[in-house]
Amino acid sequence: MSKLKNKKAIITGGSRGLGKATAIAFAKEGIDVAITGRNEKILKETVSELEAFGVKAIYSVFDVGNYEAVKSSIKTIIETLGSVDILVNNAGIAAVGSFNDMEVALWNKIIQTNVMGMYYVTKEVLPHMLSKNEGDIINVSSTAGLNGNAMVSAYSASKFAVIGMSESLMKEVRKNNIRVCTLTPSTIESDMTIELGFANKDSQDNVLQPEDFAELIIAGLKLPRRAMLKGAALWSTNP
Repeated sequence: MSKLKNKKAIITGGSRGLGKATAIAFAKEGIDVAITGRNEKILKETVSELEAFGVKAIYSVFDVGNYEAVKSSIKTIIETLGSVDILVNNAGIAAVGSFNDMEVALWNKIIQTNVMGMYYVTKEVLPHMLSKNEGDIINVSSTAGLNGNAMVSAYSASKFAVIGMSESLMKEVRKNNIRVCTLTPSTIESDMTIELGFANKDSQDNVLQPEDFAELIIAGLKLPRRAMLKGAALWSTNP
């Protein structure tokens, strides 16, 4: 197993839900973590929790869909951490609505955040990984990126695009000892899924938890460098 202690990680959308669970799992392994998001108050609270594990933890407030903000923020994060070994592209938004009734502006926002945001952040992090010929990039898609469903066309379209972009990048940078993993979890209890009505706070026994997702990421990162988890679909055992 590869050792993770003292590695440096960036997690977008890291203040709550899947991102926060992953950040905590990283901190427990001794990984220094930078989390990003748009709510400074929640980011600060999460950083305090991470620091309790004895690691360096920082936050940065920006919208991943704004390229200029991404460029300046990622530069500052990497300068502060000293380097970057792991990137988890987790930031994303969703909305429920029929194809015709959903506003064009909301469709655009979902694509801008989920697809372009992932592209922007990766574009700014990748040169640092290429320069040292090593790195891990974990891109969070969804089972909605494998099969479309009614009322979530924008979200599904964005997650299909994430899979295509992620798998293409994986084939491009394997030769540089950079592992790109595409994750397609089914419903996980999080603030977003609760807000959308897909899960509730009392669903621990039949819906995946953020900690389950974080454990999968840790397992993939601990594989020897010669091995790469290309992708994984995380499902609940309860139908």
